[in-house]
Amino acid sequence: MQFNIKKFTAATALALATVLSVSAQTNFNRRPAQHNAEHQDLLAYQTNIDEQIKLKETLDYMDNIFNEEEEPEMDIYTEGWDSGTVNPYRSSDVPETKKIDVSNFAMPTNGYVTSPYGYRPRFRRMHKGIDLKVQIGDTIRAAFDGKVRLTKFERKGYGYYVIVRHENGLETVYGHLSKFLVKPDEYVKAGDPIALGGNTGRSTGPHLHFETRYMGYAINPAAIFDFANQTTHTDEFTFNKSTYQNSRDYSPKKKSTKAVASSSKSGNSSTVRIKKGDTLSKIAKANGTTVDKLCKLNGISRTTTLTAGKPLKVR
Repeated sequence: MQFNIKKFTAATALALATVLSVSAQTNFNRRPAQHNAEHQDLLAYQTNIDEQIKLKETLDYMDNIFNEEEEPEMDIYTEGWDSGTVNPYRSSDVPETKKIDVSNFAMPTNGYVTSPYGYRPRFRRMHKGIDLKVQIGDTIRAAFDGKVRLTKFERKGYGYYVIVRHENGLETVYGHLSKFLVKPDEYVKAGDPIALGGNTGRSTGPHLHFETRYMGYAINPAAIFDFANQTTHTDEFTFNKSTYQNSRDYSPKKKSTKAVASSSKSGNSSTVRIKKGDTLSKIAKANGTTVDKLCKLNGISRTTTLTAGKPLKVR
């Protein structure tokens, strides 16, 4: 009998296809219990993968934050190339405490805080101001009435910066600017445009570096300004020299991260600034008074709508 290779091959292929078909049918017709078990295993595996992905994304995000954190600027009052001119208070006697009127103010910009005041362990130095988000060309305004003292450029830190000496005794510093709108010795009112926002000096993106100082001492701007509500915390700020360790070293004590703002509870202020979400009852309770007394003091009624940023007499 002659062997027919074509017939053998066809028969073999048919048999193999039949076996695969039966196997596939067997897999397709799995029992519910078997299917559920395999399905649960798959879900568990997917959950673990999802958690691992989330963890990796979080770690990557945190790495990016620390990698992108800017090194704080050199302190132009003590370390800058022109510090002799920048800090005229170097040999001045600084009072232990000083009450400063901050009622006539303007926010330097309406941008949100991107980097707070404080010590930076990574760089072993202080960030002696607050960074506020701006775009290049945004208007920067004087925080209080005063006279422009300096308009300078500092390549390794502040870039183009302005220093304004105010009538209330404070000085404010505005850094990383793109253009000056004022000149030294020019008088400005609170809210007057003084510069345009930028990205000059040591900066990885457009922002305003904003400082508040008293006789050369760096004060946390957030102790004076409520940036979230675009107002000041109180009408009067109390500077305390004891907040700082050394007369020309502006690092706060370990237990103190900001200068102390005066509080209406302690009787240092007769008015408060209304904040977003405040009510008459809330303000009255916080200041040890009653709603009726607040209404009488301010010539308002219990149903008067409070406006954030406006002053309110509390005594």
